[in-house]
Amino acid sequence: MNNKQKKMLYRIILSAVLIVIIKLLPLENRYVELLLFLVPYLVIGYDILRKAVLGIFHGQVFDENFLMALATVGAMILGEYLEGVAVMLFYQIGELFQSYAVGRSRRNIAGLMDIRPDYANIMQDGELVQVEPDEIEVGTVIVVLPGEKVPIDGVVMQGGSTLNTSALTGESLPREVKEGDEVISGCVNLSGLLHIKTSKPFGESTVTKILDLVENSSMKKSRSENFITRFAKYYTPAVCIGALVLAVLPPIVNLILGNPAAWSTWVIRALTTLVISCPCALVISIPLSFFGGIGGASSRGILVKGSNYLEALSKTKYVVCDKTGTLTRGVFEVTRIVPSGEIAGEELLFLAAYAESYSNHPISKSLKEAYGKQVDTGRVKDVEEISGHGVKAFVDGRCVAAGNSKLMESLGLTCEKPKETGTQVHVAVDNCYAGYLLISDVVKPNAAAAVAGLKEAGVKQVVMLTGDAKPVAEAVAQELGVDVVKSELLPADKVTEVEALLAAKDEKEKLAFVGDGINDAPVLSRADIGIAMGALGSDAAIEAADIVLMDDDPEKIAEAMRISKKTLGIVHQNIVFALAVKFACLAFGAFGYVNMWWAIFADVGVMVLAVLNATRALYTNVKVKRV
Repeated sequence: MNNKQKKMLYRIILSAVLIVIIKLLPLENRYVELLLFLVPYLVIGYDILRKAVLGIFHGQVFDENFLMALATVGAMILGEYLEGVAVMLFYQIGELFQSYAVGRSRRNIAGLMDIRPDYANIMQDGELVQVEPDEIEVGTVIVVLPGEKVPIDGVVMQGGSTLNTSALTGESLPREVKEGDEVISGCVNLSGLLHIKTSKPFGESTVTKILDLVENSSMKKSRSENFITRFAKYYTPAVCIGALVLAVLPPIVNLILGNPAAWSTWVIRALTTLVISCPCALVISIPLSFFGGIGGASSRGILVKGSNYLEALSKTKYVVCDKTGTLTRGVFEVTRIVPSGEIAGEELLFLAAYAESYSNHPISKSLKEAYGKQVDTGRVKDVEEISGHGVKAFVDGRCVAAGNSKLMESLGLTCEKPKETGTQVHVAVDNCYAGYLLISDVVKPNAAAAVAGLKEAGVKQVVMLTGDAKPVAEAVAQELGVDVVKSELLPADKVTEVEALLAAKDEKEKLAFVGDGINDAPVLSRADIGIAMGALGSDAAIEAADIVLMDDDPEKIAEAMRISKKTLGIVHQNIVFALAVKFACLAFGAFGYVNMWWAIFADVGVMVLAVLNATRALYTNVKVKRV
């Protein structure tokens, strides 16, 4: 509880004690009673009265401060001293509770996103010196000690350690890093000493971008929030006019009919409706619900750039995915080794890796990684690159040819045609066919569960767009259970396909596109909702996206949809509950069946219950079912 909240608590306690003391005194003079009740009234309500007066002078008359001031001052004038002070007291109790709830939600989100580094260590004259992270230039070597946060994105130059990435990705599993590995800011160094060469300025590092996304998310309001803002703009003046009519019209009608006017009765009823009508429950709880939903998503590594995107997720019926880097790892791996003749599989891999040792092609790298040992290039001689075919080289004196089927045909050799999809590297040794290695872009282990989770979450159609060859694309689509696959597409073709889907869907339905590469940025911008893979994705894709998945886990898409639906459910519950109670109490209050104490519940009680309900969004526990 901060100092402002503590002061309010003291005022509430003091005011409540004074009310009890006054009620225990044997007072017979109403003027003395009024003067005594004015003390707790001003103790608890002076700030409300001040805001109401300032609002009138600034042209912002119809707000909750004006309603409270008008209702309580009117009650005091009519001799309802206890009711007038009680209304102000309970209103301030509700405001204190609301302030505490909102503050706690913000602190929880700040704790979940406590990744902003306070300093960076650099070596100066043989000693570690702490400097501001934004003073570090690109290319500077910084030192991260065990227990410290990585302040800026970079590459490990020296050392090895384990990083806790939970603040970024929501995953508790630590990540091992060694020399040459890229690291992102916001991770916590758990064990070893790391020397990191910075690759970005602090303002462009991951930690800064994440904090900017979360802090600015409240700027983009949902339709529900905009509705409540418009509703309150017309609702409050209408209620004030209705209260005025209720206070004046019935007494005049009574006088015309020859009955007693009963001014005090109708004025009290009018003041009661003013207390009931305060729209605090809606104005406070709706934004708080979205704030909680965005915070809850952030704690799971799902960064939503605005409540409008969180709301749109609940209406998503079409999800279009890029393949490479989204549903697959985007890393080529040797998935099968098929030797032919007397040669063994290990020897086949050894010969292929050595023959390709001088190439930087992704396929050559995957062969060397599969071999897993240091390649002694001194054992390789007379390397000959054959464009579009492969490579020839002498390995330990043996002539090795590694490449595609065209290379084998040029050597007059017949090669096997594998049934599996992927890139085949055929190998010949001393002009004899020795077998092939199959290299594939490996499907992410949870990709199939992600597609199933999307359908479970209400998605009508999952579409995969890729520039890969048709056989490869169709094999991946069949493995994952994707509904529609479009292959051999250029970046412009992806936009065309998405626009066709947008034109065909119902207007109320939303389409989300999920991608990771820089070539996906145009499609991310064109879709109703753009979702980018943040951990390995390009900066351009992250900038263009509306939602960022920090751990590249496609299952998080369905989880985000479930968080969205739960948040929207809470929002709708609060709207229906608050309006139902208020309109019912307004109707009963107009006919005298509801007194000022019920009015306090209709205002403060409903606000407290709505705020309590809204905070559930922060602690949402939705999970994606695995298949």
